[in-house]
Amino acid sequence: MDSLQVTGGVRLAGEVRASGAKNAALPILAASLLADGPVTIGNVPHLRDVTTMIGLLGRMGAGVTVGDRMQVEVEARGITEPFAPYELVRTMRASILVLGPLLARHGEARVSLPGGCAIGARPVDLHVAGLEALGAEVSIESGYIHARARRLEGARIVLETVTVTGTENLMMAATLARGRTVIENAAREPEVVDLAGCLQAMGAAITGAGTDTIVIEGRERLAGCSYEVLPDRIETGTFLVAGAITGGCVRVRGTRPDHLDAVLGKLREAGAAVTTGVDWIEVDMQGRRPLAVDIRTAPYPAFPTDMQAQFAALDAVAEGVGTIVETVFENRYMHLLELRRLGAEVSLDGRTAVIRGVERLSGAPVMATDLRASASLVLAGLVAEGTTDIARIYHIDRGYERFEEKLGQLGAVIRRVPGRA
Repeated sequence: MDSLQVTGGVRLAGEVRASGAKNAALPILAASLLADGPVTIGNVPHLRDVTTMIGLLGRMGAGVTVGDRMQVEVEARGITEPFAPYELVRTMRASILVLGPLLARHGEARVSLPGGCAIGARPVDLHVAGLEALGAEVSIESGYIHARARRLEGARIVLETVTVTGTENLMMAATLARGRTVIENAAREPEVVDLAGCLQAMGAAITGAGTDTIVIEGRERLAGCSYEVLPDRIETGTFLVAGAITGGCVRVRGTRPDHLDAVLGKLREAGAAVTTGVDWIEVDMQGRRPLAVDIRTAPYPAFPTDMQAQFAALDAVAEGVGTIVETVFENRYMHLLELRRLGAEVSLDGRTAVIRGVERLSGAPVMATDLRASASLVLAGLVAEGTTDIARIYHIDRGYERFEEKLGQLGAVIRRVPGRA
């Protein structure tokens, strides 16, 4: 199993380009199952999760062609088996996203309960309840979700809690339902809006995406289309924190500043000079040590849970004391135990972490426990004295495209160490 070896002490400087958003590409790939014609998707990031989703589509009978720069064409008219097996989806939570499209298009679906990062309970109850409200018969047996419906019927669905994948799954299913569907307490994330944009390009009638109420008027069919995935705001934020934590100056191009208001606000609180353009963001710490910031995660447009771990690394070496409250996932603090191995001063009380910044961390062997935890350990390694060896980096490959290569462009001393076969 590969590992990353990071030698700290280098102030990062330069620019990188944002990749397409994983959390937009995956639902858009799933949405291709709804179309009567080919769907061409551009700006798809080359990630393990994307490869898994492409493999899943192919396994079900879709024709998938991957072109230059990860432009992916999906022709789903040949679907012969609306079935997502455990061996393909066990590592990827987003596999649940094929449930709604398969059910809406083929009248049935059998999808394995998904895996992914071990960051807490992310139950499928809201997906199931929403599909049942649309008229589906759903059961969970032997680790699989079985859903059937001759044709879904529009309904009013009030989500008990805000759920991104739940909103996306139900929105996709409703595009081919008979009549009007209203999803209330819907997720407002940019990735939900991007999925809606792709569905609209396919001919779906959707209004309200980006608000807490989404209205879908069902159609008899959807057509093929071409669509570009939006830039990855979490990858962008991670590289900006990398610049800040090292006292450097980093610019990310090809991104969307308007999707990162909460993150940029916290970087300014940390003492960074933040400037933006139409499609770029620059953070300049001017060689200074960052100031500790308080974080409270919540659904968009509040501070994203997917940036919590990166700011925990920043607080670990910041001046002062930072408090982090994680409200989205109950088990998303495992990286803090590894940061302690590097010398971070952390105390935990339920969902609240208090981090007292130290002047320096010390390199040590650490183990990544999930995707964003992996990134936080790399960031900590960038400022630790000596070398930090990070094991189980397959998590990074699930969500960051060419991560060590891009950090290397900014001056980081980082290399991948191949694991034993």
